[in-house]
Amino acid sequence: MQSIPVIDFKAFKAGGLAAIDQEALVEACEDHGFFLLSNHGCETQVNDVFAAAEEFFAMPREQKVAVYRDAENPLGYYDRELTKQRRDQKEVFDFKAGGHISKNPLRHTRWPVQPATFRPALTEFFAAFTDLSEATMGMVLAALGLPADVVATTMETGFGAAHTSAARLNHYPAKDPVPASERGSVTPLGDMALHHHTDPGAITLLLQDDCGGLQARSRSHGWIDVPPSAGTIVVNIGDILQVWTNDRCTAGVHRVVPITSPNGRFSIPFFYQPKVDALVEPWLAGEETPRYRAFSWQEYIRGRVTDNYSDIGEEDIQIDRYKVA
Repeated sequence: MQSIPVIDFKAFKAGGLAAIDQEALVEACEDHGFFLLSNHGCETQVNDVFAAAEEFFAMPREQKVAVYRDAENPLGYYDRELTKQRRDQKEVFDFKAGGHISKNPLRHTRWPVQPATFRPALTEFFAAFTDLSEATMGMVLAALGLPADVVATTMETGFGAAHTSAARLNHYPAKDPVPASERGSVTPLGDMALHHHTDPGAITLLLQDDCGGLQARSRSHGWIDVPPSAGTIVVNIGDILQVWTNDRCTAGVHRVVPITSPNGRFSIPFFYQPKVDALVEPWLAGEETPRYRAFSWQEYIRGRVTDNYSDIGEEDIQIDRYKVA
């Protein structure tokens, strides 16, 4: 079975690519798009954000729905999200605490009044994982053999202070999070806690508890487990990095199988995403032929979230839409 490699980030910072298993990292990025990051230096932020998530989701429902998100403002609490036109068995809290600030006054994080430590913990996590995402992506691009000037230009023109990154708290309860009295008006639950999909951005940094259930789809071996490993962060490749690398990297298709633990499952993804006006097109080497036409990040992300709230009769757009014939 294909394994998920563990990359020692502290070793990389101290000794560069020679200090890590570069071959395993590249193979993972090309096959299934997943690896684990150890010795990342964000232990305090990880502990605090997990504590905040557990406290928030344990609150009475009326306190959570007080910060309910909607189609006009997709930041806040939600319990009936669709993936691939099927409802997931999860409840979430979506938030932003830095990066691009939308000019639309309706789009802002709906912060709950309680717990008092909630917003500070999430804000500190967002700042730390912004820096860690930038450094991790630089490591991946260097491992792939991209020239340093290409990496620097990409990070400057594609991200910078105006990046549109977002984060969320996930809770996968062992039962339907939607009250029985409201289920008649929503899409029925699907057969997965989270249905298969790729993430739209460049990379995702994910925290998961010890419950298990996350799986990635390997090109060579089909579905494989991404097992919990204490002290590590799951990193997966997103759609934008697959396009930038002209299909060399694989955007990680992943899912969460049904949760049977009575305590449910907690996970916390940080989606590292380009700035709103970033142009997305393949980087080409020599006589390489582009496999995608250029498109804007703003155009793509809008099309990727159209089916989160209701079944529109078709799946959200994928990068295949931009494939060169």
